[in-house]
Amino acid sequence: MGEKSNKASQNAGQVVDGPTNPMVTPLLTDLYQFTMAYAYWKAGKHNERAVFDLYFRKNPFAGEFTVFAGLEECIKLIANFKLTEEEISFIHQSLPGSCEEGFLHYLREIDCSDVEVYAISEGTVVFPKVPLLRLEGPVAVVQLLETPVLNLVNFASLVATNAARHRLVAGKSKMLLEFGLRRAQGPDGAIGASKYCYIGGFDATSNAAAGRLFGIPLRGTHSHAFVSSFMGRDEILERTLCSSDGSSTCEDFVALVQSWLRKIQLLKSLGGTFGDTNQSELAAFISYALAFPNNFLALVDTYDVMRSGVPNFCAVALALDDLGYKAVGIRLDSGDLAYLSCEARKIFHIIEKEFGVPDFGKTGITASNDLNEETLDGLKKQGHEVDCFGIGTYLVTCYAQAALGCVFKLVEINNKPRIKLSEDVSKVSIPCKKRCYRLYGKEGYSLVDIMTGENEPCPKVGERILCRHPFSESTGAYVVPKRVEELLKCYWPGKSGKERQELPALKDIREYCIRQLEQMRPDHIRRLNPTPYKVSVSANLYDFIHFLWLNEAPVGELH
Repeated sequence: MGEKSNKASQNAGQVVDGPTNPMVTPLLTDLYQFTMAYAYWKAGKHNERAVFDLYFRKNPFAGEFTVFAGLEECIKLIANFKLTEEEISFIHQSLPGSCEEGFLHYLREIDCSDVEVYAISEGTVVFPKVPLLRLEGPVAVVQLLETPVLNLVNFASLVATNAARHRLVAGKSKMLLEFGLRRAQGPDGAIGASKYCYIGGFDATSNAAAGRLFGIPLRGTHSHAFVSSFMGRDEILERTLCSSDGSSTCEDFVALVQSWLRKIQLLKSLGGTFGDTNQSELAAFISYALAFPNNFLALVDTYDVMRSGVPNFCAVALALDDLGYKAVGIRLDSGDLAYLSCEARKIFHIIEKEFGVPDFGKTGITASNDLNEETLDGLKKQGHEVDCFGIGTYLVTCYAQAALGCVFKLVEINNKPRIKLSEDVSKVSIPCKKRCYRLYGKEGYSLVDIMTGENEPCPKVGERILCRHPFSESTGAYVVPKRVEELLKCYWPGKSGKERQELPALKDIREYCIRQLEQMRPDHIRRLNPTPYKVSVSANLYDFIHFLWLNEAPVGELH
């Protein structure tokens, strides 16, 4: 990055890398942000101190929780926010002809060195109305941040939530792989999906670019094309394979596999289940095993899972075992996954018992094939033996819901609270600069989130506090918290001199997200008919909201 692009981050005391996606620049915004900035500047209001809240109004996927993600990319944008001469020239051409030269000089000077960002930690389980980010600074500058920040948070939080929901349905013991690159909405959607699925609880990705950028573990073996590209065993020219410890060499691995296949076919305990298998498939498996003897995982449904794929895999796996290698397992990509996984597991156990191969019954079974949250739930109810799920389209495209719907609302300017009213109560904003807390009960679960005015005292452990619904006079509850957690932390101090919260590593965010879900009451995060989580305001903030509402709402007159 050049000297200018580092100016804001240097003013805050630390250089921060630029956004992962080079398309994320100050120009990644709506035109009306620049028209408003010009109007603010023309009116002499551009340096007025404003406070904006970023929040959402409804949890996605008919659920009652959301995972907040995208914060790191927001801070990277803000730390490096600086318009280039080319960008300013484009803005000048795009604005109406009355735009004055002085505004262009103003654009050359602006950065985010006087912007403060307070945010909930990335990976936190969050709820409607509670600010995910609070941005404070010159109104024109913060207004220019609205669209890119919403863009960076909306999809990130949606896909992280989708991943977390898949993790909850699959259970802790299953491995989840993100396989969505080829079906994602473009390269930027694919890279973001890989990152935020990992935060939401997935174990690995097939996306090599995301693996390099973020250090996410990579997984992947072969496709049907690899299997069907082989015509027979005569295509395997190099047939030798050294043992895993290097002490010996098998001169004809193909023959060793063939001998094991005959033994499997003659097993009385299998009752003649296996006849002739597809020999081109067997050649493909042998070839892959010779290339990756330590990582042999075979896609077994190219021709017939039970009549060919599974016995061919077992023959190769047993030959590898003779040489000290342990096969990883099989992948099922079509058919009745519950039935096929159970049948394959039975065969693995029989082979372990008949041939005395330790742990062969535990051989891994991976399933793919357009899986989603609903199919995972169905497999669990049917009973299955799948150890690992590869999930793509429905995960990374968030097929069940297109967008989260975060909004960015002005809540204060020049220390004066502002409110946005609507006939739809869910769209009424909660005014003024606020502090947000999570109150925990005696069982360790979070009970309620509460927003208070900035200068109100912090809720105290063991002291009863009245938590009121922001807009319903009759809804509220007293809470005596066993633990109190303040949610908003300073991630970009601007010129305030406050200590800056460090951005954690991606792996730490993922682990934090998993812990967060464990701290939620099970009925709040269950898939069907979850209990709504309570989001409240203090008694003082409730009174102030309704005082401001009455003052700002126009009063009609009947004739």
